Amino acid sequence: MSNIDHIRNFAIIAHIDHGKSTIADRIIHKCGGLTDREMKEQVLDSMDIERERGITIKAQTVKLNYKSKDGKDYILNIIDTPGHVDFSYEVSRSLYACEGSILIVDSTQGVEAQTLANVYQALDTNHEILPVLNKIDLPASDLEKTNNQIEDVIGIDTSSAIPCSGKTGEGIEEILEQIIKKLPSPKGEKDKILKCLLVDSWYDAYLGVVILVRVIDGKIKKNMKIKMMSTKQEYIVEKVGVFTPKPKNIIELNAGEIGFITTGIKVLSETKVGDTICEANKPLQESLPGFKPSKPVVFCGLFPLDSSEYQKLKDGLAKLQLNDASFSFEAESSSALGLGFRCGFLGLLHLEIVTERLEREFGLNLLTTTPGVVYKVHLNKGDVIDLQNPSSLPDPTHIKFIEEPWIKATIVTPDEYLGSIIKICQNKRGIQTNLSYSGSRAVLNYELPLNEVVFDFNDRLKSMTSGYASFDYDIIEHREGDLVKLGILVNAEPVDALAMMIHKDFAQSTGREVCEKLKDLIPRHNFMIPVQAAIGGKIIARETIKGFKKDVLTKIHGGGAMDRKRKLLEKQKKGKARSKQFGRVEIPQEAFIGVLKIKKE
Repeated sequence: MSNIDHIRNFAIIAHIDHGKSTIADRIIHKCGGLTDREMKEQVLDSMDIERERGITIKAQTVKLNYKSKDGKDYILNIIDTPGHVDFSYEVSRSLYACEGSILIVDSTQGVEAQTLANVYQALDTNHEILPVLNKIDLPASDLEKTNNQIEDVIGIDTSSAIPCSGKTGEGIEEILEQIIKKLPSPKGEKDKILKCLLVDSWYDAYLGVVILVRVIDGKIKKNMKIKMMSTKQEYIVEKVGVFTPKPKNIIELNAGEIGFITTGIKVLSETKVGDTICEANKPLQESLPGFKPSKPVVFCGLFPLDSSEYQKLKDGLAKLQLNDASFSFEAESSSALGLGFRCGFLGLLHLEIVTERLEREFGLNLLTTTPGVVYKVHLNKGDVIDLQNPSSLPDPTHIKFIEEPWIKATIVTPDEYLGSIIKICQNKRGIQTNLSYSGSRAVLNYELPLNEVVFDFNDRLKSMTSGYASFDYDIIEHREGDLVKLGILVNAEPVDALAMMIHKDFAQSTGREVCEKLKDLIPRHNFMIPVQAAIGGKIIARETIKGFKKDVLTKIHGGGAMDRKRKLLEKQKKGKARSKQFGRVEIPQEAFIGVLKIKKE
């Protein structure tokens, strides 16, 4: 049993790619968590995708023993958090379980948007923050400039900032010593009744649901009967353990410690992240404040290219949901694409990761429809509907108004790109709220509709600024917008998979663009095919795919030819009209993919 004063719980926060996982690796190695043989790059990133892309998706926790220079033994509980904006909920719940944070800033890049977002989250949680300047081994490293930026933009004192290199291991020992000196120990008493925070949960094929907990007061041990405060369900603790990074079973977890328990739960939905755990026979009067559950904000349809793979896709989604409760799915059918699922994600990277995992781990070929957001449709009767799929929009005569989600965006960019970024934000209906400077870098604050951002905003921002600008956002509220449903008709048949919600000002140009694209992508048939874009019953754009022509007059010679020619042409005309009436237009998959790639200007 360790003294609570000798425990340090801290999270590692930074912008994406500033070296969180690498420094976590060095700390684990230094504290002897793994032997040289067991060490590998990004030891805490368990998924192949995480390693390949060099990103962290799931927050990971590790318990380490460290003997400081003053000769005392300390316990360090590290949580390595993701840096990407889509996984900011992972960061928020990790911060709740800790008392301090290590802020890592790349000394070659300086402060970026996600750095700000994560620091502000940590400050809101009353964290003590220890700044660390990484990548000092690179020639482009500028410590003075980075220190000034941290002080100017964030407002944290950098007199004790530690220069280090995750690659060479320089400065790691100093970081560990500063953690002991600067970061506070947890407050809690092991003799009180049990009060425990459910930080995370995931599904294990052998153990069932594994629950990551932070004990606030009291202790949790094997065979103890516990109760979840939100669901009122009771369970028996079967296993208690910690990650060192390898799972290690122990007898009990005391106040201030972070570890995992298993209770034989088989369904992930029974464990609500942010819930309070107490003893079954000593219930608490009030639960811990917890944190907001993660809500999907981007929705799109996932359809198998081969309709026989529908069941395989369903099983794949169910399996992924066992370890990632933040995305949702429900069955939907489309006349053009057949059976599939409507899935909700935290952002575009999250969508990309889930589709990539489905393709890799389950061997599926998928088609994704245009990503969209959740709109609030206010009807004349006074009802409010949450609309995910544009094709299910009620009749416009029943609608009073439609609200769309807006975000508060923070963009950090070198000064020379400022003009083009402001232009793109204006084009996306943005409202500028603030502009400040830190040296040669501008910090822009904009309010933008999420619908405009979700599709290609980040990609365009990166390509426009050669990758130097960084972008972070928070959802603020729903606002009324002049939105319409843009429907696409092929041969007078609406194609529900191509329907989209769009601002009235952009409807005409987008409709024209989609029609032109489809004209090139849909193959010719024996009859003429009109491709139309419509708002309600009004056609706003049209293209025509010409039909194949067969020359029926080639073999006619001699007298009375005019009459015979006319009859044959009349007959052909009737045949074409009939085939147009009964003929089905097969829209190839390439056409859908081509339309999805259209950049919304």
